[in-house]
Amino acid sequence: MSLPKTIFTCQACGATHIKWQGQCKSCGEWNTLVEEAAGPEKRKTAPAWASRSQPRTLEEIESAEEKRLITPDQEMNRVLGGGLVEGSVILLGGEPGIGKSTLLLQLALQLQQTRILYVSGEESEQQIKMRAMRIRPAHAQLFIAAETLLERILEYLEQIQPELLIIDSIQTLYSDALESAPGSVSQVRECAAKLLRHAKASNLPVFLVGHITKEGMLAGPKVLEHMVDTVLNFEGDRHNNYRLVRTSKNRFGSTMEIGIYEMTASGLREVSNPSEIFLSSSDDTFSGVAIASTLEGMRPLLIEVQALVSPMAYGTPQRSATGFDLRRLNMLLAVLEKRCGFKLGTRDVFVNITGGMKIEDPALDLGLICSIVSSLHDLPVDRRSVFAAEVGLSGEIRAVTRLEPRLAEAAKLGFKRVYVAQSQLSAVHKAFPGLEVIGLGKLESMFRAVFGGEA
Repeated sequence: MSLPKTIFTCQACGATHIKWQGQCKSCGEWNTLVEEAAGPEKRKTAPAWASRSQPRTLEEIESAEEKRLITPDQEMNRVLGGGLVEGSVILLGGEPGIGKSTLLLQLALQLQQTRILYVSGEESEQQIKMRAMRIRPAHAQLFIAAETLLERILEYLEQIQPELLIIDSIQTLYSDALESAPGSVSQVRECAAKLLRHAKASNLPVFLVGHITKEGMLAGPKVLEHMVDTVLNFEGDRHNNYRLVRTSKNRFGSTMEIGIYEMTASGLREVSNPSEIFLSSSDDTFSGVAIASTLEGMRPLLIEVQALVSPMAYGTPQRSATGFDLRRLNMLLAVLEKRCGFKLGTRDVFVNITGGMKIEDPALDLGLICSIVSSLHDLPVDRRSVFAAEVGLSGEIRAVTRLEPRLAEAAKLGFKRVYVAQSQLSAVHKAFPGLEVIGLGKLESMFRAVFGGEA
């Protein structure tokens, strides 16, 4: 029996089928099968960097620290765990137009003493130069190639011998060894595998730009994320100038770090003080506004929490939350009504986290409740106060993680007092000049301390 000339590959999971069908039997997705040429199976060989020696115990293996290229971009150094590791492959994904190409081109232009090959399959050389001139005037060792054929890119690597390779993007590359179209599962997998082998064999750090699907997932086979060493997600709102780089996978560092940038006309500006994004510069006091402490990765942030409580406009009270979990908001409203006697069943409640952030840290609970009560009774909250505590179902105020970095951030920005759980006062082993730390046990004590019993 002769082998089929074509096969059908699922774009979601990479499973192959001998004939087309509407649904992939492997992952259950619909309309994801694409026809590809079925070539002869090649003999599998071990990767070039794989060891040919006999298995050894941990004690017999010599330990060695990975060599890193420290970049001038401190936010990128932070999310990578201290710099670019030699031979590492980093996948950067994000929405179209969010600034992925700008971020990597700016990084390349900052590395003035590094030989870099920037390969673009989406822009011409003239387009890249125009964008580069807006960011930084010149770079003598930055080589630009508008190319999509993988074999030709590998030839460029042999000729130029760069110290950093940037591919924009992996979905535009194709290999002559396969007949499928660029961006298909087999092409993405094959091109990434060859670049990975070259990176490990030559200790060349590689950045790969990845497209994402309409669901927000990285396009291509899931195995792509397993193959690379680091996966970065570039996030932001088109109506907001701020961008976040999150690490979802990092073999050489923590996945708890984030990098924050501001998009400007001359490129991306590093935001060294993230709290400046989320705090209003106005000195006016309004009801319904409180400052809460949260953690994004390992970085403490102070965020402005806004609430609006108004009489019910329709038959059913509205509950709306922007940047906060709506189910948790409903839980906190139930606690206020059941444990504290506030009548919110006939009120519309709207909550907003400023700066376009989406926060899941329970340490926002106390600040959110304070802003709701402030709006309900039209009593402003002191702008020099910060809240950092979780609220339980019985109305008790509970401890949060990493309290001392939160207190240090509040002291650095000039706040006068921080409200925390009573149980955490004994855990504060360090003094913060000019900052009063106030412990609270229940919500009633918070209302007396903040509003003087008026609530």
